[in-house]
Amino acid sequence: MDTTVTLKATAGLPAVTLPTIGQGTWYMGEGLNPRQAEVKALQQGLDLGLTLIDTAEMYGDGGAEEVVGEALKGRRDQAFLVSKVYPWNAGRRSAIAACEASLRRLGTDHLDLYLLHWPGSIPLEETLEAFERLQADGKIKRFGVSNCDLGEMQELAYTDGGDQCTVNQVLYHLGSRGIEHSLLPWQRERGLPTMAYCPLAQGGRLRRELFGHPELRAIAADLNVTVAQLLLAWATRPVNGKRDVIAIPKAVQPEHVRQNAEALTLDLGDDVLARLDAAFPAPQRKTPLDIV
Repeated sequence: MDTTVTLKATAGLPAVTLPTIGQGTWYMGEGLNPRQAEVKALQQGLDLGLTLIDTAEMYGDGGAEEVVGEALKGRRDQAFLVSKVYPWNAGRRSAIAACEASLRRLGTDHLDLYLLHWPGSIPLEETLEAFERLQADGKIKRFGVSNCDLGEMQELAYTDGGDQCTVNQVLYHLGSRGIEHSLLPWQRERGLPTMAYCPLAQGGRLRRELFGHPELRAIAADLNVTVAQLLLAWATRPVNGKRDVIAIPKAVQPEHVRQNAEALTLDLGDDVLARLDAAFPAPQRKTPLDIV
């Protein structure tokens, strides 16, 4: 069973295959957990094949990047490293400075993927010019976007250099399927993968609804897995025989890291997918992009 997603060749680089489940770092580096526990969790994930690590200058005002940098000491080459730039730092010069600051915190000389965190007021042409310069200087290998809906992706596609975008990172989980109506089909037509943040839902009412839902609990019990593993397997399921969604859950507890890695090999049958669709139907119309 293939459990990888392929990012297209770009800027002279060959296509690259990545695991369908990576590691998120939102809220790391903020003192919510012992720093060493966060470092060890990321290292454990690497050991278990969760080689994509996603972070951002926003997370903990750079604190998450520092945690990631500590986790990658001596093993940078084992990770596919992703970070994101604030939209107000995405100008022709400011994006260069922001990326260099991220690289210092991460203790590396390059990012494998650099994303615009969400659309802002700086023209896309400026951001893409900065990204291309960062590529030329070897500071980033690929670039993409985050929190972009269909309209923004269409604008990007018609902007010089926008065809080199390799991924769009958006909120996506079983309880938030809005992107399936318009955005996901558009990206799939163009071979553009999706990175799903909050694949287990953000804390609060919706997360409690998902994890406490009788049907999800019953399906998980039938498969002898956790609800979290079920949700990850659903988010990264193949569509028309191909996987093109990478989920990036955050985990600090060793058991949660292990469970996330085990979800890589969980294949959901058509009967299970039908039950999940019945419990949480796909949207029948375009809905606003969910963002947290």
